[in-house]
Amino acid sequence: MRPNKSLLRKSHFLGTKIRNLRKRNNLTIEDLSARCVRIDPEYAPSVSYLSMIERGKRVPSIDMLEVVAGVFQKSAEWFLDDEPDHQDITPDKGSRGGIKGMPLEPSFLFSSDILQIAIPEMLSQTGISGRQFAHLLIRAHQENNQNHFPDLERAAEEVGLKRMPLSIDELIAITKQLGLMIKWFDKPPAEAVDELGMHSKNVITSYFEPANKLFLNRILKKFPNRLKYELAVHIGHAVLHNTDGLKSVMSVGGHQLNTQEQINHVSSSTVDPQDILHAWRDFESSFFAGALLCPKVPFRQLLDRHGYEISSHKIAEVSASVAMRRMTAVSPYAHWHYFDAYAPGKLKAVYRGNGIPLPWGNMRSVVDPCQHWAVFRMINAPTNGASSAQLSIMNVGNEPRIYCCESVNVKDLAGNNHVLCAGIDLNPAIEAQGKDALSIAHDLKQLCVSKGGSSTPSKAIKNDLMSVAKILNINWVERGIESDAKLICSRGNVCPRDPSCYDQNN
Repeated sequence: MRPNKSLLRKSHFLGTKIRNLRKRNNLTIEDLSARCVRIDPEYAPSVSYLSMIERGKRVPSIDMLEVVAGVFQKSAEWFLDDEPDHQDITPDKGSRGGIKGMPLEPSFLFSSDILQIAIPEMLSQTGISGRQFAHLLIRAHQENNQNHFPDLERAAEEVGLKRMPLSIDELIAITKQLGLMIKWFDKPPAEAVDELGMHSKNVITSYFEPANKLFLNRILKKFPNRLKYELAVHIGHAVLHNTDGLKSVMSVGGHQLNTQEQINHVSSSTVDPQDILHAWRDFESSFFAGALLCPKVPFRQLLDRHGYEISSHKIAEVSASVAMRRMTAVSPYAHWHYFDAYAPGKLKAVYRGNGIPLPWGNMRSVVDPCQHWAVFRMINAPTNGASSAQLSIMNVGNEPRIYCCESVNVKDLAGNNHVLCAGIDLNPAIEAQGKDALSIAHDLKQLCVSKGGSSTPSKAIKNDLMSVAKILNINWVERGIESDAKLICSRGNVCPRDPSCYDQNN
C-alpha cells in the first residue's frame, strides 16, 4: 500500500482535508474507518493508520485514498494540493466566528511538546513578552468561545446572588466575608510612556498583598463605578484563586504601569512559564467581575427593556466599559465586537467575536489608520458623554460585510480621553431573515463607492436593515441605518474608496 511519488508530492493538505471533512460530518475516527471497511475491506485504513494520515505522518496509497474519498462522495484528486480550497483546509469552528484558523502541515510539527519548546524561543527572538503572548492566546480563546464562560458566570452568581445593582457597601461586605482586609493609599496619576514613545497619564488603582490585605487608591472614592469594578475583580481572585492569582498591580490609563518585578522580567531574554497562568487568572477575575456586577439574566432583561442603549450602564450602576463588554457576553446575538481606544490610535482592549479585522491592522499605534472607523473619528472629539451610531461596510475575505456600532467618548480616572465602541456584524442577522446578506452588502458598498465613500442607504436596503434592527431590538442599529453608511477598511487592506484615501495621503 505504498503511495507513488506523485501522490507524495501532492499530499501536504490531504490529512487536514480528511480530518475536517470527518468532523464536519460528525464522524469519529472509528466511524470513518468502519465506513471505509464497508466500501472495501482490503484497502480500508485501520483506526490507528487513519489517525496517522490525519496527523500528516502517513500518506495513503491511491487505492486507500479512493476508499476514503468514496465515503465522502469526492474524487481522490480533490484531496490533493491541486485542489487547495481554503474552506476545506481551514479548521471548522462552526458558527463561532472570531480569529480564523489556518492549516498547519505537517501537523505533527505543531504538537504540544514541539510548541512548548519552540514558543519561548520565538518570543525571545521577536521581543514579545510572555504576558503579551498570553493576552493574544486568551483573546483567541475568548473569541472562539464567543465570550461565554458559564462556570465563571455561575461562580459570580453564587457570590452576588444575581443582585443588580450591587452597592459599594455590599461589595465591601463580600470582601470582608472572604477574609480580605481593606487598606487605603494615596497615589496620584503619573506620566507613562510606552514602547512607541506615546505619553499618557496612568494611576495605580489597587493591589493585593498576601495573605489578605487589599490596597485601594483613595482616588477611587471619587469614581464609585470604578471602585466597584476593582472590588469585584479582587473578589474574583479570592473566590477563583484563593487570593494567590494577582501578581501585578491594577492600573488605569493608556499604557500599563509595570511593577519592578515586571520591568526586570521584560528586560530578560527568557519567558517566565507563569506569565500565561497569571494572565489567564487576571482574565478570569475580570470576567467574574463583570458577571458579578451585571448578572446575565437581570442584565439581559435590562438591555432588552432599554434597546441595548449604552446609557443602560447608569441604571446598572456600572461603568460604560463594563456594560459594553457584558453586552457581548449576555446578548442572544453572537456576532459582537468591542474596542477600547486611546489617542492617537492605541487599542487597549479588543474583543472580536465576529472576526472583524482590527481598525489599525494590529494592536499598536500606526501613523495612518483608516480615518472612517467610528472609534477613530471620535478619539479627538470633545468629551461630552454623547454617543454616535455608525453603519459601516468593509470587505472581509473579499466579501462585503455590514457592521453597525455605537461609540462613546469617555474619560478615565487618570484624565485620559478614550473611546469605547460596541458593535455587531449584521450579515448573520440578515441571513437569518431569509435575505441575501452578501447581495445587500454589495449593493450598499457600490452605492457608497458611487458617492465618494459614504451614502444614505436606498429605501429597499433601509427597509431590509430596519426589519433586522427591530428583531435585534438594538436602538442604535436603527439610528445607524438612518445616517450615512461609510466604507471602512483595516489598515493594510485595499481601500474600498475611489479615489483611495491612502493615495490622497490623508
